[in-house]
Amino acid sequence: MDLHTVGLLSPGDMGHAVGRVLVEHGLRVITCLEGRSARTRGLAAEAGILEVASYRDLVTQAQLVLSIVAPAQAVAVARNVAAAIAPGDELTYADCNAIAPQTAREIEAVITGAGGRFTDASIIGSPPREGARTRLYVSGNHTEAMLALNDWGLNVVALEGGAGQASGLKMCYAALTKGLTALCTELLVAAEALGIWEPLARELGESQSAMLARMQRGVPGMLPKAKRWIGEMEEIAATFGALGLTPDMLHGAAEMYRLVARTELSERTPEDPRPLPSLEEIVVTLARALE
Repeated sequence: MDLHTVGLLSPGDMGHAVGRVLVEHGLRVITCLEGRSARTRGLAAEAGILEVASYRDLVTQAQLVLSIVAPAQAVAVARNVAAAIAPGDELTYADCNAIAPQTAREIEAVITGAGGRFTDASIIGSPPREGARTRLYVSGNHTEAMLALNDWGLNVVALEGGAGQASGLKMCYAALTKGLTALCTELLVAAEALGIWEPLARELGESQSAMLARMQRGVPGMLPKAKRWIGEMEEIAATFGALGLTPDMLHGAAEMYRLVARTELSERTPEDPRPLPSLEEIVVTLARALE
């Protein structure tokens, strides 16, 4: 495929890292920063992502648009792009967000109804950087534009089936990784509130050392992402509920991340150079927030 320009909405934590990889491999990457924060503008500039004035400029200049935003913004962003599509435009829109399969199909209807092409995509792993094992899964029609990004530094894998398959894989995967982090956080806060933090930590060190090590890495690393993960847990709950499974565990995970979001712990950004708080410091802060 003759791919020379990719549009990216939006160059936040994950988006700017994806855009940087494409830029470093020689692809032109553009974005519309209308209404975006100064931090997002700074991340875009740092990654070499060029700004265009409007969504219409984005649609006319790019052959492929990647949507990488918070789950709660995914439908609205798709509608903004759809409103900019005109007859004759040849645009593929890839929704790469952590959304339920039914949300992916809703966005597909928005984009194809405006005359665009749609592909369902999901990102597994940390933002792409040297040594990171980031994968983008794609499904549905018109995956060729996304698969072309394999020539530009990304790792894109096609799944069989229509729109919703890539999103479904993300939902199941994140239910394990981020859902488990929420559960670990909750049980540790409960232990602190019960006054048994120290004996629990000793017992985990004795009988669950690998899990304790995971908690010590994963819980502090969650802090800058907790606000975004609320919507992701709700999308997983919607995915499971639509299948006839209980959504309650994931609604609980969303509530745990809401607790984190109500504290100063969530005000950190990934580029903050200060050391992360220790697991014990985090647990003490969250237990106090319960009061």
